Amino acid sequence: MSIGVGIIGAGIMGADHARIIAGQVAGAHLVAVCDADMGRAEAAARESGARRVIADPMALIADPEIGAVLIASPDATHADYAIACIKAAKPVLCEKPLAPTAAEGLRVIEAELTAGRRFVQLGFMRRFDPGYTETRALIDSRRFGAALAVHCVHRNLSAPPHFNEAAAIVNSCVHEVDISRFLLSAELVSVQVFRARRSSLAHFHDPLLAVFETSDGQLVDVELFLNAQYGYEVRGEVVCETGTIAFGPALSTEIRHAGVTATGIAADWRPRFAAAYRIQNQAWIDSIRSGKPAGASAWDGFIATTVTDAGVKSLGSGASERITREKKPSLY
Repeated sequence: MSIGVGIIGAGIMGADHARIIAGQVAGAHLVAVCDADMGRAEAAARESGARRVIADPMALIADPEIGAVLIASPDATHADYAIACIKAAKPVLCEKPLAPTAAEGLRVIEAELTAGRRFVQLGFMRRFDPGYTETRALIDSRRFGAALAVHCVHRNLSAPPHFNEAAAIVNSCVHEVDISRFLLSAELVSVQVFRARRSSLAHFHDPLLAVFETSDGQLVDVELFLNAQYGYEVRGEVVCETGTIAFGPALSTEIRHAGVTATGIAADWRPRFAAAYRIQNQAWIDSIRSGKPAGASAWDGFIATTVTDAGVKSLGSGASERITREKKPSLY
């Protein structure tokens, strides 16, 4: 039986998810789209073939034709909508972050604990990217010995006007926070953020370098350069005892001309992680049908927020900050 999906939020991410659910995922159909901007919701519905447009997010969650909800609305709304889905016993795929603060994220955890089961999958799509999943498998195999360190590069073409240094940590570095936990199967226990010489083209201090230590004594460094000007690039390398593992975008075409070898660079994250989004959304639908949770949990989202909170604190203090580690509930 096909699962009816409703999407809250019809911006860039919501519209992309609508297209993926409607055209690239088996076992699901798109019932409705909701957005504060009805024109935007109607445009997304027309493009994806959604049956209806619903003005009220809570009405969408309560709709009997909708069996699962995808949340792609503004960050501040995520926790309330996720909790409403849990109370309605409807599985939810929620774009990151789980909530703007760790305290708000705990409300979602408490709702799932009260319900006695997981309903929330966080949209940390990198966990489904083929390059990252292969890297995780190689690390787990210990073919090259133990993993000692991870180098990460996160560069954007340019940052939006509302971004600042804290937003770089909370909205961009959060992906490296989650994927390093996923790759190393270890917790991050400290963070220090360093400011490099500021780019003359940036409206805030950019780039930044965040250095983390894990519970197993490994190091993770993340270069955040959100005004790199040349395109979107996410890649990295794991340093092991007897070798290294590099991960990044798959090579599609390579041009050799006039003494130059060249490959294309994506303008933003969507082409880079197109496969990851498709695989993620299919895994979400499959998990609903099987009853076996997939991907990042609400707990993973909560932990990611505690880490980025410490990163923002380090921005202010200039020092290494310890990361609060809550006891993991047995549900997760």
